[in-house]
Amino acid sequence: MSDAPDSKLAWIDAYLAHLQRERQLSPHTCAAYARDLQALAALTGASAWPQLDHHAVRRLTAKLHAQELDPRSIARKLSSWRGFFRWLGEQMPLAANPVQGVRAPKRAKTLPRALSVDDAVQLVAPSRPAAGNGDDPAALCNRAMFELLYSSGLRVSELAGLDLTPSKQALGWVDLGNREVTVTGKGNKRRTVPVGAAALDALHAWLALRPAPTDGGDALFLSSRGTRVSPRVIQQRLRQHGVAHGAPVQVHPHMLRHSFASHVLQSSGDLRAVQEMLGHASISSTQVYTALDFQHLAEVYDKAHPRAKVK
Repeated sequence: MSDAPDSKLAWIDAYLAHLQRERQLSPHTCAAYARDLQALAALTGASAWPQLDHHAVRRLTAKLHAQELDPRSIARKLSSWRGFFRWLGEQMPLAANPVQGVRAPKRAKTLPRALSVDDAVQLVAPSRPAAGNGDDPAALCNRAMFELLYSSGLRVSELAGLDLTPSKQALGWVDLGNREVTVTGKGNKRRTVPVGAAALDALHAWLALRPAPTDGGDALFLSSRGTRVSPRVIQQRLRQHGVAHGAPVQVHPHMLRHSFASHVLQSSGDLRAVQEMLGHASISSTQVYTALDFQHLAEVYDKAHPRAKVK
């Protein structure tokens, strides 16, 4: 294959075929690589791939930053470009990987959004049923899912992956007798987390009316078709539930996870315990909730202390 400028897209196509065939990446991931590499081809114009050097990539990175592209998006592009040139160096002579050592601009650290204790409890608590809807399986399923998200700080994928009973194939399950839930989180690591009394009550109510899955599976939570509920459906149901119940912000499952972590830390001050329950590999990932905890204390101080407000 020629390395002339008009073959740049052909090299991209060959790399994408390699990702699909050899590395067996998903179509979604390959599509993301394609977008990033096509953007690089457009940014570099007529220059052939071997002509691109470290300084050119740094200039491109600065240009993307000047266009106010999110630092996370820039970091993803650099990762895609770096992998492409690593592979290209095996196909043709390159002086060096021009992306190696180039970093995206630092992104401002944003605190995760958590609900207040009152807002979280009102959101997941059982609402007064409308006439004839007290035994609606869909409403009971939703309540059990939302209570469990907040009770145990689960990721939405972990919630969707729960089975009714434990097995070698199961990603997770709820042990009602021991009041705990076992899930498989990031890095294929399993953890067991306590389940609160309100979530247990909601689970019992749901299981009393849970229909048999239409696919013959063992999924704990079901869609309207009787199959395992997907993370996307859980997100949609929680968002609609939040709007219907007047939540102060648009609610998503990870906000309930943040709320769980923040509220447990506020009450206990035990950062290590919160780390274990969230399944964080590093304590640094959990330390962000100390900032939320301080933020909560500062709000209490501002409201309560007679000298807090500037006159």
